[in-house]
Amino acid sequence: MDTPTTSFPPDSLADFPRETAPATPVIDPDNPPWGVIAAVLMWMMSILILGMIPFFALTFYLSYRGIPFTPESMERAMTVDPQGILTSIASVIPAHLLTIALAWALVTGFGKRPFWETLGWRFTERFGFWTSAFLAVALLVLGGVILHFFGGSETDIDQIITSSTAARFTTAFLATATAPLVEELIYRGVLYSAVQRALGALWAIVGVSSLFALVHAWQYRKNLGVIATIAILSFTLTFVRARTGRLLPCFVIHTVFNGIQSAFIVYNYFHPEPEGEIKAGLFLTPLARTFGLTF
Repeated sequence: MDTPTTSFPPDSLADFPRETAPATPVIDPDNPPWGVIAAVLMWMMSILILGMIPFFALTFYLSYRGIPFTPESMERAMTVDPQGILTSIASVIPAHLLTIALAWALVTGFGKRPFWETLGWRFTERFGFWTSAFLAVALLVLGGVILHFFGGSETDIDQIITSSTAARFTTAFLATATAPLVEELIYRGVLYSAVQRALGALWAIVGVSSLFALVHAWQYRKNLGVIATIAILSFTLTFVRARTGRLLPCFVIHTVFNGIQSAFIVYNYFHPEPEGEIKAGLFLTPLARTFGLTF
């Protein structure tokens, strides 16, 4: 005897639950998983790290040299002693690495979220690599024009560069390899995204641009032309972040802007300027001469 079989209507299986892949969360760089307080604390930590690690490095250097620690000896090590200056500059490398590690912890929630996607680390269709690089060159040319009219004295950075060959090349390395990444992660990555969500894009542009310029102003306090150039760079970078919603164009602009100046730092080692000429503005001066401007 045949065993009776039970047939199902073709669509009756729809009543049974099916396994479905979990929906991929949409990552919006303008809607970060951290708030303003966390962003501001991250910014403050980056400033503290950048000050404390060189301080400890110089303290160890003075101890190693058998020099008593005093405010005067610390100032001399930072401004006159070539080895002390190099120690201070080289210690920025671990400071930058520690800052990147802390930014990673905040952005990813200690590995729970993708780092680069959360920050918006990609180009847009209309704002790619070459647009970013062209804008960086335009900003450098503008900086040369500003220096032409403002002039100015040597800055702290200029004095560091000329203190020793090692300090010159270390500064060029930092300016290109680590500083743009760290500063864009903190200012346009962590800080801008949180502030714009809380206060809007306009206040975020004004606030983040101002903070970036103010932090750099002390290094260039002897040269108003360089301060004006840094302020314009800061506003441009933050505006690009607001306009594109992406961080990668800001990083490319910043890297190319610093990288060209670093190339001049290296170039001027092999082709020094005439004795007595003012080396003002992180070597924006020779860039300006390239376009026929004199100082």
